Amino acid sequence: MSLSPERVREDVAEVLSAPAADIPEDEDLLDHGLDSIRVMTLVERWREAGVDTTFEELAERPTLSEWYRLIGERQETAR
Repeated sequence: MSLSPERVREDVAEVLSAPAADIPEDEDLLDHGLDSIRVMTLVERWREAGVDTTFEELAERPTLSEWYRLIGERQETAR
């Protein structure tokens, strides 16, 4: 299963209880209410989808654009 940027944005929107369109790609998601529990929820969800990532990786770069890049790289490596 592939994680598209749209799916990543939708997953983040879901854990933040916000409309996907309201989540900026280049702003720190911590400023939008993302906390460690929500990051772990995303890590587990994306691992189930076949993307090997860690809490630390996501927490170090908490923007959608960085996550798109990281997830894209992981999906390419897995192929």
